Amino acid sequence: MTQRAVLPRVLVSAPATGQGKTTVATGLMAALRAQGTTVSGHKVGPDYIDPGYHGLATGRPGRNLDPHLVGEERVVPLLLHGAAGADLAVVEGVMGLFDGRLGTDGFASTAHVARLTRTPVVVVVDVERASRTVGALVAGLAGYEADLDVAGVILNRARRGRNLLEIERATRVPVLGALPARPDLETPSRHLGLVPAAERPRSVEMVRRLAEVVAGHVDLDAVRELAGTAPALEAGPWDPVVELGGEPSPTGASPVVAVAGGRAFTFRYAETDELLAAAGCEVVAFDPLTATGLPAGTSALYLGGGFPEVYAAALSANRALARDVRTAVGSGLPVVAECAGLLYLARTLDGLPMAGAIPAAAAMTDRLTLRYPVASATVDSLVTRAGDQVTGHEFHRTATDPVHGARAAWTIDGKPTGFASESLHASYLHVHWAGHPALARRFADAARAYARGHAHSSPRVAG
Repeated sequence: MTQRAVLPRVLVSAPATGQGKTTVATGLMAALRAQGTTVSGHKVGPDYIDPGYHGLATGRPGRNLDPHLVGEERVVPLLLHGAAGADLAVVEGVMGLFDGRLGTDGFASTAHVARLTRTPVVVVVDVERASRTVGALVAGLAGYEADLDVAGVILNRARRGRNLLEIERATRVPVLGALPARPDLETPSRHLGLVPAAERPRSVEMVRRLAEVVAGHVDLDAVRELAGTAPALEAGPWDPVVELGGEPSPTGASPVVAVAGGRAFTFRYAETDELLAAAGCEVVAFDPLTATGLPAGTSALYLGGGFPEVYAAALSANRALARDVRTAVGSGLPVVAECAGLLYLARTLDGLPMAGAIPAAAAMTDRLTLRYPVASATVDSLVTRAGDQVTGHEFHRTATDPVHGARAAWTIDGKPTGFASESLHASYLHVHWAGHPALARRFADAARAYARGHAHSSPRVAG
C-alpha cells in the first residue's frame, strides 16, 4: 500500500563548487534549529564530510541521497527515513546543479535528486565579483530543465550598497538572503577536500556562529514558507529490516561488530550501522588512535574510510592494537575494510608500520583517484558472490603495492583491485550498503558464525 508523506523541504544548490553551498546549508540547518525547528540534514552524492557538519548543525545523523549508490527507487524512502520526526529537511547539493556522473546526462546530479524528491531548489551564488549577470545566471539555471523548481536564491559574499541592489533587481527568482564575506567561517581544506567536523576542535563553535550569520542575513520565515510548498511524497520510509528480507533478527546473544571511529576513521554511512543492528548485531565503536585492543567480544570488524595518512604516525605507534588486529585477521575474524581500512591493514603506510594483516605497502601519490564505478566481484568472499555487481565510489591519493591479492575483491574498469577471502574484504571502493543490503546480511551472518565458533575463547578487551 502506497503511503503519503508530508515533509517540508528545500534543496540548497549552486552553479558550481566553491560558491558556499556547505556554509549556507549548514548555517540554515543550525539557524532553523536554534529557532526551535527540528531539522533533518541530507547530502546529495557520496560525500562523508558535509554530513558531519550537518550532524553538528541538526543534532541528528547526516544522511546521503545518491541514486548511483542506492538506486533511484531508494532515494525518497531514505529521505523519509532520515527525516523521521523532523519538521523540515534541508538537502545540500553536490558540485553544480546539473553536474552528475560523467556521460550520463546528469544522473545522480543535484537536479536529478531534486526531481526524484520533488524538492524546491535554493541556489547559492557567490557574487563577490559579479553584478547584473547574476540575474542571467540564475535565469539560465531556472530555465534549463522544465521540471525543476528553482524557487529561491541566496547571495554569498555580497556587499551592501548599489551593487547588491543591482543584483536583486536583475534576479527574477526571489532573493531569500545575502550573506557577507566571512573568511573566519570558511571550512579549511586539504588534499581530499574539507577537513571533517570531527577533526576540528572548534567545529561546534563554528557551526554556532554560522547559525548567527545566516539568521541575521537570510529570511528564515521565507525559507520555511518555501519548504512548505514541497508536495507530498507517495512513498514510505526506508526500513532496514525490510531491506534485509523482512525476517526477524535471530534470537540469542548479538554478535559484536567493532567499527572504527575517532579522528582517523570518520567515514561511515549511518545506514550501515542500522542495517547491522537490524540483522541482530551489536555495533560498538572504537578509536584506533587510542584503543589498545578490539572491543570485548568482537566477532567482526568494520574499518571504514577516513584519513589514516594524516594520523599515520599515531596509528603506527599504537602497536598493541595493530598486533590485536593482525592476530584477529589471522584467526579468521570477519573483516570489511574500505579505503582507510585497507591502508590500516597494510604492512606499511608511507613507510610506517601498520597492522600488517594484508601483504601490501601503501603510500601517498601525486595522482587523485576519483571515480564512480560499477564493480564486479571476482570471487566468492566474505560479503560477495562471484559475479555480484555493486555501485560505489573511490576518492583517494594513495596506492597499494600490489594493487590486489591472489583473490581480488573487485574488477573495476576491467582491472582487478583489492583483497578478498572467505573472512576478509578490503579495497578502495566505498559501497553504500543501503543500496546493496546483501553485503550487510552476509557480514552479519559471518559475525554470528564467528561468535558461535569462538564462544569459549577469551574476549578481547579494548583499552
